[in-house]
Amino acid sequence: MSAELIACLFIFALTCAGYMTGVWSLATVAMASLAALTLTGCLSASEALGCFSNGTVIMVGAMSVAAAGFGRTRFCARLAAGISRAARGSLTRVLLLYCLLTMLLSQMVQSPVIVFGIAAPLCMATADSMGISRSRLALPLGVVSICTCCTLPVGNGATQAAELNGYISAYYDKLESFGGSVPAIGFFEPMKARLPMLIFTVFYCAFVMPRFCPDRRTAGPAGSEAANAQRPPLPAFSEAAGIVVFFGTAAALMLQASLLRALAVWQICLVGAVLMVLLGVLKPREAGQAIPVSMLLLIIGSLAMAGALSGTGAGDLIGGFIAGLVRKANNSYAVGFLFFFFPFALAQLMSNRGAMLLFFPIACAAANQLGGDPRGLVILVEAGALTAFMTPMPTAAVPYIMEYGGYDQRDLIRGGWLYALIACALSVGWTMTIMPVL
Repeated sequence: MSAELIACLFIFALTCAGYMTGVWSLATVAMASLAALTLTGCLSASEALGCFSNGTVIMVGAMSVAAAGFGRTRFCARLAAGISRAARGSLTRVLLLYCLLTMLLSQMVQSPVIVFGIAAPLCMATADSMGISRSRLALPLGVVSICTCCTLPVGNGATQAAELNGYISAYYDKLESFGGSVPAIGFFEPMKARLPMLIFTVFYCAFVMPRFCPDRRTAGPAGSEAANAQRPPLPAFSEAAGIVVFFGTAAALMLQASLLRALAVWQICLVGAVLMVLLGVLKPREAGQAIPVSMLLLIIGSLAMAGALSGTGAGDLIGGFIAGLVRKANNSYAVGFLFFFFPFALAQLMSNRGAMLLFFPIACAAANQLGGDPRGLVILVEAGALTAFMTPMPTAAVPYIMEYGGYDQRDLIRGGWLYALIACALSVGWTMTIMPVL
């Protein structure tokens, strides 16, 4: 092991401990972690500065302003009150409705940050109107946005089979000794493999997960409903503008991958935030107050840690370890477990996309060595990486969720450990039954 890798792993352990103890704020721990990574050479100064200008940071900050503008409208309050009446005071009914909405959005948009950013303001406004703690709702809603991403073959989900086939072909095309046809994943096969997980996630998050979440009061990044209630109502034009800009931004984000490719996601969010101010929905000071600085610092620290772990070779270290274990496994379920668990574990240390890209070729290599079918393993790699949400590193949606729910590291573990165990058993058992590697 290199000195940088050892230092990086040590800093990561201290960072996780800092998140769990609660002695310092999450943002303080994240910035201390970033400083330590640069001082030890695990991350260059330019890489560290790049985390501050990352598109995700701009996107989350701008989306928070757009959400705050929408929260200022009477329409948001009326919609929340209407859902409250329909739910008849039931936490489960409210959460089930928003989990279904979030699941549908996550099929159209491949970014959990965007999906959560659209659904969370509506859900939290309903929670405030019903007197329900946001901390009971934020984690379940966030888990749905992360773990059901692109399961159904619609929107961005329609490209999943082609994307996975690309990774399989890239591996087998490099094998001069491979004489057979390259295994191909059918258009509906990713859905067939992950559909039980989607159904389980929605209902578990609606009915079970809130019992494991803390019950504490938190205003969230968009401000509290009480604060909004003290402000005078918006003029008719600004009221209409707030509604149009928020839903227009949401629609543009959903269409970005197909019709608006010339625009980056952060640009769409930034335009939405600026329009909220220009059209009088928010005053400049209100827009500034809506920017969740502590959350953005947590995201920056998470990006820095994920980049350092990837750059110092932590992924390669784990990849070599799992390759040795595969040689000892002699049945599909054991191999499938390895290729769900290790991407899940590695994605706690780096981005879930990075963990997937690392393990796709390893899965193909393992299947080739065993003389088996790689399709199920590749899908399990994706499922395992997308199930990661117990640290701020897998996706920027996790710091977003932590800010809304007022969570620390321990809350994520308490709220998610049972879900992760069942998700692993369900994914491995089902996928290796319908698409065994051996």
